[in-house]
Amino acid sequence: AAFISIQAFPALLDLPQDLEVSAVSCGSRHTAAVTRGGELYTWGWGKYGQLGHGNNTSCDQARRVEHLVAEGLRVEEVVCGPWTTYVRV
Repeated sequence: AAFISIQAFPALLDLPQDLEVSAVSCGSRHTAAVTRGGELYTWGWGKYGQLGHGNNTSCDQARRVEHLVAEGLRVEEVVCGPWTTYVRV
């Protein structure tokens, strides 16, 4: 089983290429961030596929959701629920 650290207090996040974040949402054990360029990055507990990476793998590092990029979709808004992530494109 993958170990995912729990961060109880706000912490700085390093995103690739110095991306600017326009929105953030937190679920029970996962987080999602939308960049000004319309990309979605997710990280945390992924047991139910809520990270959007096409698997149930957890990840401590922010990772871009490649499926949205491949489909040419620009993310406008994200809302995380307890075990879900909703994205408006």
